[in-house]
Amino acid sequence: MDLQNLKEQICDVCHKMWQLGWVAANDGNVSAKLEDGTFLCTPTGMSKSFITPEKLLRINAKGEVLEGAEGLRPSSEIKMHLRCYDKRPDVWSVIHAHPPGATGFAVAHKAMDMYNMIEDVAVIGSVPLTPYGTPSTSEVPDAIEPYLEEHDVMLLENHGALAVGSDVITAFYRMESLELWAKITINAVILGGSHDISRENIQKLIDLRSFYRVTGRHPGYKKYDNGLR
Repeated sequence: MDLQNLKEQICDVCHKMWQLGWVAANDGNVSAKLEDGTFLCTPTGMSKSFITPEKLLRINAKGEVLEGAEGLRPSSEIKMHLRCYDKRPDVWSVIHAHPPGATGFAVAHKAMDMYNMIEDVAVIGSVPLTPYGTPSTSEVPDAIEPYLEEHDVMLLENHGALAVGSDVITAFYRMESLELWAKITINAVILGGSHDISRENIQKLIDLRSFYRVTGRHPGYKKYDNGLR
């Protein structure tokens, strides 16, 4: 994909995030890795509804701005994005947002380790709750690092959600799937309880990942204490 198309794709994802209510004001950030080892990222202090290609920044692995409109700078949370790229060579895009359903789990200090939805079991698996980290410090990237080896999606305690992917659309789809899954689970709990698929069938779903050529990492069958049962 050429640079201009990638910029337009990032902007399209930013606009969709805002339209879906995953971000408000200047919440959230999106980045993508380029072939030369530099990165495109959204600027800080700007609503994702206002992002246009010329407002995106190109930065290096230290977070230093290489190209960008005067006065714009990357979010302090770019440290979290850069840690993902550093620890996961297969990651080419990172998305951080505050989708209400999934962020509700993060605020309630509950991991999303339900195995109750076929697609999410196969593609995402359990979603851990990473420890609290102070924004703009190294605490957030340090908190997510232990989970990057096995997970493409994470909940950030009292903060929001993080999704990584082999491209911008894959990362966006994972965040979208996470939020729908969270909403369905919340509804199931309201209706009487969330019921998992059997262990045998969970493994069958995980084994189908190669058949469907699903990229990224998967934790396998892993439980965290989410307090839903």
